[in-house]
Amino acid sequence: MRAPVCAALLVWLLSNAAARQFSEEDMAAARQRIKSMFYHAYNSYLDNAFPYDELRPLTCDGQDTWGSFSLTLIDALDTLLVLGNRTEFQRVASLLQDTVDFDIDVNASVFETNIRVVGGLLSAHLLAGRAGMDLEPGWPCSGPLLRMAEDAARKLLPAFETPTGMPYGTVNLLHGVSPTETPVTCTAGVGTFILEFAALSRLTGDPAFENAARRALTALWRTRSDIGLVGNHIDIVTKKWVAQDAGIGAGVDSYFEYLVKGAIMLQDEELLSMFNALDRSIQNYTRFDDWYLWVQMHKGTVTMPVFQSLEAFWPGLQSLLGNLDGAVRTFQNYYSVWRQFGGLPEFYSIPQGYTVDKREGYPLRPELIESAMYLFRATGDPTYLQLGLDALESIERIAKTPCGYASVKDLRDHQLDNRMESFFLAETIKYLYLLFDPTHFLHGGGSEGDGSWEEGGEGGQCVLGAGGFIFNTEAHPLDPAALYCCSRHTQDRQELRDILLSPPQPRSQSERPAAQTKDPPPNPPDSIALKPGEKKTPPPLSCPVQPFSARLSVLGQVFTDNT
Repeated sequence: MRAPVCAALLVWLLSNAAARQFSEEDMAAARQRIKSMFYHAYNSYLDNAFPYDELRPLTCDGQDTWGSFSLTLIDALDTLLVLGNRTEFQRVASLLQDTVDFDIDVNASVFETNIRVVGGLLSAHLLAGRAGMDLEPGWPCSGPLLRMAEDAARKLLPAFETPTGMPYGTVNLLHGVSPTETPVTCTAGVGTFILEFAALSRLTGDPAFENAARRALTALWRTRSDIGLVGNHIDIVTKKWVAQDAGIGAGVDSYFEYLVKGAIMLQDEELLSMFNALDRSIQNYTRFDDWYLWVQMHKGTVTMPVFQSLEAFWPGLQSLLGNLDGAVRTFQNYYSVWRQFGGLPEFYSIPQGYTVDKREGYPLRPELIESAMYLFRATGDPTYLQLGLDALESIERIAKTPCGYASVKDLRDHQLDNRMESFFLAETIKYLYLLFDPTHFLHGGGSEGDGSWEEGGEGGQCVLGAGGFIFNTEAHPLDPAALYCCSRHTQDRQELRDILLSPPQPRSQSERPAAQTKDPPPNPPDSIALKPGEKKTPPPLSCPVQPFSARLSVLGQVFTDNT
């Protein structure tokens, strides 16, 4: 195992030594190239594949893959606004409202529908104001895209009606869960709902979605092994682990991601505590020389000494927690694999330093680019920009076709596969663009759109879009401030309703104020006024509208503002 590690460090040192500084002209040129890449793929989908889910770039036609939702269009919608195209965003948002129907007899993946469809519609709804769309009174607590997201998520709720609360893997959108549906699903398929479902509950006032996601998370948490690890596939009825390989890659990855991002978005210490406990076991049993292997969840013995491309999200997640040293070292290893092949193979044997048989493909995944974006934001190191240029060059040279960009079937000889997954437009291109645009509004800047601040809620009483966006695992940005805005209004309306509907209580003589006495009203519970000598206690987690750049680099800084 030492040889590939040494090679990885050597490649990293050589590339880092040669890393050049990037001028604003260099950054602008890269952004323009990324826009051109997006529109080549996007227009090819519209011309050849719409209304199917995906483009087939080798035959210039389309296919349905995840449920017949025009999925690529939903997934790409917020990317249009990220690139500054408000006109097309408005057109597509209206088109989707007229054409997408979730009352269809289709078996859909609960996980994929949530992260791509529900997440994409929620993000587009929260960005609708910045896109210049006509907004309903009370936005972001109401709106047509929000109702579409709610409709889609409600079709998924029957999957959570199990003895454990952990969901089935697929559900029929018209008839619910099939009686013959397998109870075995992957860990990520159980633990990747809290962002979208909590956002829906906070925006709409319906707690059913967040309750379902939390119940599933709690049930999954209680199944961890005695050494604190979770496996890969579980029977959601019996709670027995069917696949007992523990790692951070395929089948598990976004479970860890959502514990951290859910903690930040919802200011939830319990989710953070869950992740910290799991992370201690991950570091103790699966980490070797800054690689993460697969181990037996009960014994901690190595079962697969491989790196999977989906694991490349991990350095970015570490940077969100301020663990930059570990993030940088792990990124070095993963980047060395990229430079070896011009992409990340699905499986890479760490001892052998080469691809694993039948896992040599690269479907244009975004995870390493995602981590590069986070780490560049945290460090300013131009090496991460160099990775972005490497990605641009390799995708253009290897995957471009006259009708879009094709998945790479085999990185050894660059054979192509007839598929362009929707995440290429939703994630890969979006993270590439944001990597080269450090002043973008999603980072708390204002280079695209009309500045960083927006009004929202009843009477424009809420501040929205002030930075601190949280990306779901499909790179759809969610604004925590909007969730607080709508949930606070719901709470205020409920309190007013309770007051109006409750019978008046007669006061005793002792409670009645003297005729000439005028005591000052007491401070409300949320009052910002402090008594002399009193100190305000900071919240356990940082403010959701804190600029994104301020929440990096220092261990734990993301969770406290009294650093």
